[in-house]
Amino acid sequence: MKRIVLFLATNLAVMLVMSVVLSLLGVNRYLTANGLNLGTLMVFSLVVGFTGAIVSLLMSKQMAKWSTGAHVIDSPSSSTEMWLLDTVKRLADRAGIAMPEVAVYEGEPNAFATGAFKNSALVAVSTGLLESMNRDEVEAVLGHEIAHVSNGDMVTLALIQGVVNTFVVFLARVVGFMIDRAVFRNNDDRGPGIGYAITVFVCEILFGILASIIVAWFSRYREFRADAGSARLLGTPQPMVKALARLGGMEPPEHMPEAFKSFGINGGGGGFSALFASHPPIEERIAALRGTR
Repeated sequence: MKRIVLFLATNLAVMLVMSVVLSLLGVNRYLTANGLNLGTLMVFSLVVGFTGAIVSLLMSKQMAKWSTGAHVIDSPSSSTEMWLLDTVKRLADRAGIAMPEVAVYEGEPNAFATGAFKNSALVAVSTGLLESMNRDEVEAVLGHEIAHVSNGDMVTLALIQGVVNTFVVFLARVVGFMIDRAVFRNNDDRGPGIGYAITVFVCEILFGILASIIVAWFSRYREFRADAGSARLLGTPQPMVKALARLGGMEPPEHMPEAFKSFGINGGGGGFSALFASHPPIEERIAALRGTR
């Protein structure tokens, strides 16, 4: 399953820390001492939910460099690196964004784009991609990644993640309060009982899984937009079609961190795992570019 593991893990870790800190400060006890205060709970949920997403967004570029071992090209040391810089610059100008950082990392064929802001993004390609594709196809892949940046996909993903986080935190505590009172019959004004804590924990896991499906659906949707963006930047969909067809004959990369597969070029899944896939099947993407989807 192509899930945004590093992004989500950082997000959840920050959410957990915020939840624990606010609980130690007595917020949970305040929320439930005299009945659930929904207004205060919503504020609490917004703080916890969006803090994780925003911190993950701000850390995304550094996380990408660290997790992939990507080498940022400051001074090109080969004709390939010079071509990469020139191509990304040309595509960025066409898209109306500032020149992103360009990096290369060791790995099987893939590429990704990340960053909190359109004008300070990172575009990285793998050595496997450079070795297995011709320059027209690599340019199409770079166009796809530049389209992600110009579309603001990382920011939009973080906002969606923050919204679903908020509802996960909010609904888990509402259900926990109701179960604590109705099933465990806890009417202690001193605060929530064990039933509340257990129910909130279980509900956050279950609602979190549903939230992941929503985030994955949006991730698949924006892949079609990025493919179309590449076609616009290059003036024709054919290079992108050829690049996707070539990727379709390759095994999905195993060494690229899951967090950045969602912003990469390759991915997808079938069956139940398709609900959590960050990318649609390559066949559907090609059909969309050809106008037959």
